[in-house]
Amino acid sequence: MADHIRTALITGGSKGIGYGVAEVLIKAGINVAVTSRSQEAAEAAAARLNEIKPGHTSDTNKPVGSALGMAADVRDLASQQQVVDAILKQWGRLDYVIANAGVGHFAPIQDMTPEQWHETIDINLTGVFYTAKASLPALKESQGYFITIASLAGTNFFEKGSAYNASKFGLVGFTQAIMLDLRSEGIKVSTIMPGSVATEFGDNQPSEKDAWKIQPEDIGELVYDLLKMNPRTLPSKVEVRPTRPGGK
Repeated sequence: MADHIRTALITGGSKGIGYGVAEVLIKAGINVAVTSRSQEAAEAAAARLNEIKPGHTSDTNKPVGSALGMAADVRDLASQQQVVDAILKQWGRLDYVIANAGVGHFAPIQDMTPEQWHETIDINLTGVFYTAKASLPALKESQGYFITIASLAGTNFFEKGSAYNASKFGLVGFTQAIMLDLRSEGIKVSTIMPGSVATEFGDNQPSEKDAWKIQPEDIGELVYDLLKMNPRTLPSKVEVRPTRPGGK
């Protein structure tokens, strides 16, 4: 493939960690497609990303990339395929996929509804499978990188976390297994497992009291560090925590 501007897909990229990753990649000169279940949210995020000016890049030798916002539902394989097709039509290549879309329902098993259970598993786990299935042919062509955003909840269980823990334990295992499947195809695969991040996830609204937490752009920098790593080296699982536990 010709050596020109690289392109990334970020699911759930209109806010939180996904948007933080998009900002860092745009500043590094990478074209970014962000998806959301809301077309309005996706387009608004892309508009903000496209306002980033040259000269504010993390790599001063590269111009900023451009952004595209699309509505998509990771629970629908056809929807994910349409996103990949649109990216290829727009930019001609897909180099990086950051499977970030996620949801959290937290309740004791006695109160967890079947609808909450299925939404959590369908988005956090099956949705990543669909994103992978849709993007792998393009990633094989570009010898690209597939990164999942899991959680420390993928190894650490907690009260009221049955659905979320199940989805993230599954996601960590899924990502590690496909890493072994795909490295012979020239595709790198990693999972990032953050601890507390200052986002709108769940019922949380970020405020000054969350300053101790990991910031979304910190995960973005971590993603970019992985993308820059020598092709011979693969950090397949990365755990990341706030420096100060609990903000104390």
